[in-house]
Amino acid sequence: MKLNPGLDLGSFFRVSTRERSDWVTPVCLVLLAVGGVFFIYSAQLATGREQWQQQLVWLAAGSVAYVAASLLDYRLWLRWAHWVYLAALLLLLAVVIPWIGSMRMGARRWLDFGPVSFQPSEAAKFAVLVMTASLLTGAKLGSVRDSLETLVKLALAAGIPMVLIIAQPDLGSALVIAPMVFAMLYVSNLSMRFFAAAVGVFALLVGVVAFDTWRYAGFLEENNLSPTTDRGAYEAHSWLPLRDYQRNRVLAFAAPDRIDPMGIGWNQRQSLISVGSGGLTGKGWTEGTQAKLGYLPRSIAHNDFIFSVIAEEKGFLGSITVIGLLAVVLWNGIRIAGLARDRFGALLALGVTVLIGVHVFVNIAMTIGLVPVTGIPLPFISYGGTFVLSCCLLQGLVQSVYRFRRDF
Repeated sequence: MKLNPGLDLGSFFRVSTRERSDWVTPVCLVLLAVGGVFFIYSAQLATGREQWQQQLVWLAAGSVAYVAASLLDYRLWLRWAHWVYLAALLLLLAVVIPWIGSMRMGARRWLDFGPVSFQPSEAAKFAVLVMTASLLTGAKLGSVRDSLETLVKLALAAGIPMVLIIAQPDLGSALVIAPMVFAMLYVSNLSMRFFAAAVGVFALLVGVVAFDTWRYAGFLEENNLSPTTDRGAYEAHSWLPLRDYQRNRVLAFAAPDRIDPMGIGWNQRQSLISVGSGGLTGKGWTEGTQAKLGYLPRSIAHNDFIFSVIAEEKGFLGSITVIGLLAVVLWNGIRIAGLARDRFGALLALGVTVLIGVHVFVNIAMTIGLVPVTGIPLPFISYGGTFVLSCCLLQGLVQSVYRFRRDF
């Protein structure tokens, strides 16, 4: 849909008395966020750290971002898409500048602004979402040949940020972008031959990574090297842009008997113990022993492995409650995408839902041993500043699609 050039910015901020806000998702998000604060507190109880208080600050800022995004007519992002995308690229490039980007645990992923840190990869997810929706809104897709120009533009729009994120390195954040883009392409009536080819390429890539990991394991054995203390030794022998710690995670998942269980596979094993020991109703809030005694490492218990803490302390019932609330959020996002009255709004709502859904699936699957460990937090529950703001902004966008669905 084309925007009226004569519209001023003020006209986009309005609350129509004829429109009703959707309250299903906000209620679920509040319940998830409040529960997250309680379990962040519990996960860090033995350490004396009080990051649950910082989480409250981020949630307050996220609430402001949510309300602002929901009151802003989502069609305005169609006009700003290229500028948002350019700004995100500049932030990703700024990370590599030593006096701007911050190095932590061997990765350069953050920009420090005094006491506040910002992770540009989260801005990149939002930028790719808006840019992809913008490109697909004006495109006429059909056969792969007819859609080639649009596909090339999309490959560049999504590929450039993904490469920059992988270089940080942050493979998890980069990989969640691809399913979002493919889902938006799927509902845009692109030929199924493209998706068949994409599945074939994906299977080939999985095979290549598996073969490279097998070679890596053999390299360690032949040279009597340790996967924990000799990281980086194999990287020069492989043409894949993977770090040895990433290969260790794949190896820990596929062949845990070939590595040190106290090293690479420790986190996931302790997570499985946490989940399994919770039983039906759990041990009780703050009574979980895995995080309290440090078996579930305290550096990750409150963020990437927060679901393990919930499962141990609230058991199966608590776990299924969290999954149920997240499922309602995802279902409602798809429903709102179906209610949207224009292509741009439908693509935005769908893209946000798939992006959040990938985070939910990978995080929970990681904690129960279904996929290799990767640094993907659980939306609205895990501790994190930029990630909390990003999730709130994205859901505010979906609320905007619902709010303005009749303003045509």
